[in-house]
Amino acid sequence: MATIYYDRDADLSLLKDRTIGIIGFGSQGHAHAQNLKDSGCKVLVAELPGTPMGEQAEKAGFSVSSADDVAKKADIIVMLVPDVVQPAVYHSGVEQGLTAGKMLMFAHGFNIHFNQILPPSDVDVTMVAPKGPGHRVRELFTEGSGVPGLVAIHQDASRKAKQIALAYAKGIGCTRVGVLETTFAEETETDLFGEQVILCGGVTALMKAAFETLVEAGYQPESAYFECMHELKLIVDLIYEGGMNYMRYSVSDTAEYGDYTRGPRVIDEHARQTMRQILKEVQDGTFAREWILENKAGRPSFLALRKQNAEHQVEQVGKELRAMMKGLKGQEAS
Repeated sequence: MATIYYDRDADLSLLKDRTIGIIGFGSQGHAHAQNLKDSGCKVLVAELPGTPMGEQAEKAGFSVSSADDVAKKADIIVMLVPDVVQPAVYHSGVEQGLTAGKMLMFAHGFNIHFNQILPPSDVDVTMVAPKGPGHRVRELFTEGSGVPGLVAIHQDASRKAKQIALAYAKGIGCTRVGVLETTFAEETETDLFGEQVILCGGVTALMKAAFETLVEAGYQPESAYFECMHELKLIVDLIYEGGMNYMRYSVSDTAEYGDYTRGPRVIDEHARQTMRQILKEVQDGTFAREWILENKAGRPSFLALRKQNAEHQVEQVGKELRAMMKGLKGQEAS
C-alpha cells in the first residue's frame, strides 16, 4: 500500500531556523522559492548575475548571488538547475559549501541515481518532486491548493531527513493534495519511462503518425490537425477529471466502441515489447549514458532533431490554425 503524506503529517516549523538555498530560478526554482517565501521561510537564490532568470528573481524580492555563496550560507541546498548542468554547478560551487549536517535536495533523481553527483556521507540527501510544471506549482499554491508530489530519502545522516523534506513539501504546497513516498530509483526510472513512452515521446509520435496517415490518404491537413492534435486536449481533460471511465461516459458510443476495439490494435504486443525494451534501457543506464554523452559532445543529434520536428507539417499547419482561433491563448516556442 502506498504511503501518502498530507498537511497534517508535515511540520513547517522545522524550517523556521533553517536557510533554504534555491540553486536556479527556472521552471521549478521560481515556484519553490516564491512558495517557500510565502510560507514564511528564509530563502536565498543562486543565479547568474545579469541573466533574465537572475533579474526575475530580484524582481520577485530575492537577493541573488552565486551558487557557491548560497551553498555556504544555506542549510538546505536545493538543486533546481537543469539535470545536464547540475554536476558542473555542484562541483564548481555547491560541493565546497556542503558541510556536515546540511541537506542536499533534488526535484528529480537523475544525477544521484546515475552517480553523476556523489555527496559526502555526513549530509542528508533528499528529493521533493512536484508532479507538475513550475508555473502550476506556483499558480495552484496562490489559489490555496497545490500539485501532488513525491518524497524520497537517499541519505539520512541527521535521522530527521524525512521530517525536514516533508516540511519543505508543505512549504511549496504539495502536502495540501498529497505527497507519495518513493525512492530515487523509482522516481527516476518511472519519470524517464513516462516521458519517453507516453507523456512526450509516445503521444507526439502517435499524433504525428495519425496526422501523416490522414494527409497521405488525401485529407486536408487542417482537418487532420483538428482531429489528431487539437481534440486531444478535450480527451485528456476528461481523463484528468474522472479517469478513462468518465471520458468514455462523455464521448459517443461510437467513439467508445472504437476505443475498445481499435485502440489495442494500435498499441499491440509489438508496441508493448518496445515499451519493455525502453524501460530496460532506462533501468540499466543506457539512456542516461547516451544523454550524458550527447551533452558532452555539444548536443548535435538533439539540436538536429529539435529543428527537424519544429519544421514538421503538423507544426506549421497548427501554428496557422491557432493564430486564427479567437479566444485561444496560443503559446509558440521562441
